[in-house]
Amino acid sequence: IWYSSASSSCNRCIAWHCAPRSLLPAEAMKFNARSMMRLRNMSTTRVLRKPSQVEDIDQQIRAAADQLASLRKARAAQVKATQQAKSQDGTLTNFLLHEQQRQAQGGAETGRTLLTSLSSLTSMSEPMEGMAVQQAIRAWDGCTATSHVAYALSDDAFIFPITPSSPMAEICEAWSVAGVKNAFGSALNVQQLQSEAGAAGALHGSVAAGGLATTFTSSQGLLLMIPNMYKIAGELMPCVIHVAARALAGEALSIFGDHQDVMAARACGWGMISSQSVQDCQDLALVAHIATLKARVPIMHFSDGFRTSHEINTISTLTSEQMRELVDLDALRQHRQRGLSPLTPTVRGSNQNPDVYMQALESANVYYDRLPGVIEEAMQLVGEFTGRPLTLFRYAGHEEPEHLVIQMGSAAKVTESVVPQLQKDGHKVGVLSPMLFRPWPAEQFLQHIPASVKTISILDRTKEHGSYREPLFLDVAATLQADPRFAGIQLLGGRYGLGSKEYTPGMAITVFENAMGARRDRFTVGINDDVTFMSLPPPKADDSAVPDSTTQCVFFGLAGDGTVGANKNAVKIIGDNSSLKAQAYFAYSSVKAGTPTVSHMRFGPEDVEAPYLTLPDSASYVACSFTGHVNSLDMLQLVKPNSGTFVLNCPWSTSESLEANLPNAVKKQIAKKNVAFYTIDASRVAQDSGLGKLTNNVMQTAFFNLSNVLPVEQAMAYFQGAIQKTYKKHGDLVIQKNLQAVENAMANLIKVEYPKEAWANLPDEQLPEAAKYEGHADAFIQQVQGPMVMLRGDEIPVSHFPVGGVTPMGLSNNEKKTQAGEVPEVDMDKCTQCNYCSYVCPHAVIRPFLIDQNTYDQAPPSLEARKATSSEQAGYYYRIQVSAADCTGCEVCVKTCPDDALRMVPQEETIELKFEEHWNFLRALPVPEDLMKRTTVKGSQMQQPLLEFSAACAGCGETPYVKLLTQMFGDRMVIANATGCSSIWGNPYGSAPYSARDSDGRGPAWHNSLFEDNAEFGFGMAQNSLSRRMRLRGSVGELLKSEECDLVPELRARLKQWHETWMSASSCSKMQDILPNMLDAAREKGASGFAF
Repeated sequence: IWYSSASSSCNRCIAWHCAPRSLLPAEAMKFNARSMMRLRNMSTTRVLRKPSQVEDIDQQIRAAADQLASLRKARAAQVKATQQAKSQDGTLTNFLLHEQQRQAQGGAETGRTLLTSLSSLTSMSEPMEGMAVQQAIRAWDGCTATSHVAYALSDDAFIFPITPSSPMAEICEAWSVAGVKNAFGSALNVQQLQSEAGAAGALHGSVAAGGLATTFTSSQGLLLMIPNMYKIAGELMPCVIHVAARALAGEALSIFGDHQDVMAARACGWGMISSQSVQDCQDLALVAHIATLKARVPIMHFSDGFRTSHEINTISTLTSEQMRELVDLDALRQHRQRGLSPLTPTVRGSNQNPDVYMQALESANVYYDRLPGVIEEAMQLVGEFTGRPLTLFRYAGHEEPEHLVIQMGSAAKVTESVVPQLQKDGHKVGVLSPMLFRPWPAEQFLQHIPASVKTISILDRTKEHGSYREPLFLDVAATLQADPRFAGIQLLGGRYGLGSKEYTPGMAITVFENAMGARRDRFTVGINDDVTFMSLPPPKADDSAVPDSTTQCVFFGLAGDGTVGANKNAVKIIGDNSSLKAQAYFAYSSVKAGTPTVSHMRFGPEDVEAPYLTLPDSASYVACSFTGHVNSLDMLQLVKPNSGTFVLNCPWSTSESLEANLPNAVKKQIAKKNVAFYTIDASRVAQDSGLGKLTNNVMQTAFFNLSNVLPVEQAMAYFQGAIQKTYKKHGDLVIQKNLQAVENAMANLIKVEYPKEAWANLPDEQLPEAAKYEGHADAFIQQVQGPMVMLRGDEIPVSHFPVGGVTPMGLSNNEKKTQAGEVPEVDMDKCTQCNYCSYVCPHAVIRPFLIDQNTYDQAPPSLEARKATSSEQAGYYYRIQVSAADCTGCEVCVKTCPDDALRMVPQEETIELKFEEHWNFLRALPVPEDLMKRTTVKGSQMQQPLLEFSAACAGCGETPYVKLLTQMFGDRMVIANATGCSSIWGNPYGSAPYSARDSDGRGPAWHNSLFEDNAEFGFGMAQNSLSRRMRLRGSVGELLKSEECDLVPELRARLKQWHETWMSASSCSKMQDILPNMLDAAREKGASGFAF
């Protein structure tokens, strides 16, 4: 041990090296203090020297460590777990409440999902029987389970947020800020960098210095880390990257899960461990951290993004102290000693020439050869410690299978679920799941392939354009080819689940049926490929993975309304106060607001490992918090016949109003399925209770009353207790309002006694939203946008999609979501025609219109307008109009109006006021574009906005600026948009809000590349435009020397004018409408020099 007694940093180094990892924090502090005091006494100068009594000190250190370790083992594990949970509860409560509030304001791409922690969504119960150590039972999502291990076993975490890995970084940061201690008695050092590339560079530096470092990432974020990943692996530095595996941005961005990102990084030299479940996220993350130290090879631990990272499930958790017991302290000390230090200087990262590079590279082979064995040992260690066996491969099925499926990730659980039934039917089938993908454990793999196997279907959750096959298939094929014993096996390769595409038990059955029948190779699962015809037949309905004792519940909400967060709290309440097992998954679009969210929850006495959405006819309880969904979503298809319950938030409290407003398709399904139908006017209850628009607790009251997951009295007592705890910091008044809302909700929950026979015999009709899109002149709108709006996008065949990621413009204009409870109405007598309301509107739903006298005479009689006050608008009438169906109800315009000319009115009142008729009439009128200057507030708003009705959050602060840019420059605008909030609302597939100008079809051309390169992306666009225009100017200059310019009158003068003013926007705008026709006329007269 080299040290300097005068160096505080060196003292910290000594304490870190010498403290036994088995000590409790307090004991370790005392031990470190004694050690440092003893070492300080050995030297009084700054001269670096080696102590002469190191061996004696080492012996004392070991003796003290052994003594304290034996004392520690005497402590009861359950006491430790309880104390830890209690301590962490107190330090994190305030932060987590803040995060819960953020969820209702954030969207998927921001990573603002409900932050869970050691105490969030937690249920404590008796330890599981048969376990080697006692463990707490907690309802966690995959991100929390992973973060729990990464935090406990790391010194440093270098982060940069990217969905869906962001919660892992946020959780670690929250715990660090709260001072939660890791397994070594200190808070994790969490640093946010400028990009994923920066995080990877810092990760490299930390491990080079001898640190235990980690990071979290997904998708393109992982790709940005690849250069450093090669370096870290090449230098044999132990560390772990945790990946929520996600699709890569190619023809479009997708925030959802598959294996494209991890497969793109498979050649970097990192070990790759795959988790299938939330429980695996803890256990295999622990394996990764243990094994990387011992093997000196960095490891990438990944789980399926969203499907596993965001699924909540009840798992058995270890404490930090328990995890510390599994760390190889000798390997840790060796890693510390290899760290860069001027006390033991070394140099790394040389440059090599052809004579030695290859040999040096090959010298690392031995480490990779033994890595599978090291990981297998770590799996055995963790498995024995937890009582949950872990192996390099998991197998489920017949002892002598004839048809085998090989699959990684969460979907393997789905395939496993259909095996028992297939075996009952006499089929010898099995599922083999690799937990370790790199290095590929070929020897262990062959041990799992019995001689009985006839076919192996390899399913990859990735796509590699141009490759003969996908990665898992290639590894399996290469391994089998090397052994002649398996020459007779037929290999069948398929793709599934890209971008979180659903993979259900029925789809798994089709894979086995293909192997037992047609044996089609190179297939896809879960889509209708009517272009290359690679897809297997549609699946049969099958819910094998869900135990019969499980209650399935589904909530339909609206993005940004807080429904998802409320349902996560419901899972927490049930998990905290019962022995029930829980599984919850929340399906939502990447779009920020106004799109449907669907919460899928399962509760029961048995473990639930069913990583797919609720299937038709399976849900005992279905609720809808947004009334408008009854017109567009087939929610009743999920309700279980004869025993299911459907709860609708709506203002229709009488049978007459239900008859008048409920679509016939909904009535017929309710009656035919014999559904218990309830209504509640949650919006009115919330208003009367003083909660404004917050209806979540009202709808949760209905859930606890009707779902029968827990006894009603017990559930309501727990719910009210949770309300008091949640809103404690907001004061008694807020608590009382929420408790009053619960009481009012129970009083206003109405069971509908509907005319069963009459409703059941209604004629077959489609939902109103379907009728709106059916037969639309635009094929994309009819075949793609319509089904997507109705959450039927999975049914769209491949042939309906344009290639290259191009979509039509202005699609948001078709949706008319009618999501606002109240919208603004103008008082034209108070309006001073300033246009401020239109100027600040985030969604372009309130606009000024000019109407000439003849048009005004033909306007609807109810349409009020006033004479325009501006001199430039003389002879016109002026009107401010709102599109009620597109408004989000943010009230920004009402609060901005300087003349108090706007007021909010209920959506129902807009029907009487004929908002829709007025809007349609005014919107069809031509826009007088040249009456006023675009560079003034009032004049800019007289231009057609070319960004309208986006899915940005209500009151968004970004969209008014971009909308203004389109009004000022939209006819000559090219946009290079960085990935982030503005790209999500800027071009959600099938709902593009950018549009073309009515008068000439011109508008902003928009493109998104990546998160970090929009400046360079836009620079490339600008440079190409400039170079082509410069070449054009040169060609025009040559043309002006030709007599052909005189074939058409004024052509020479116009060309000369453009040549001289080619950098003038106004001049070019005029010339672009004149010159093309003149050049065509010259060509028709025989000109030959115009082909430039």
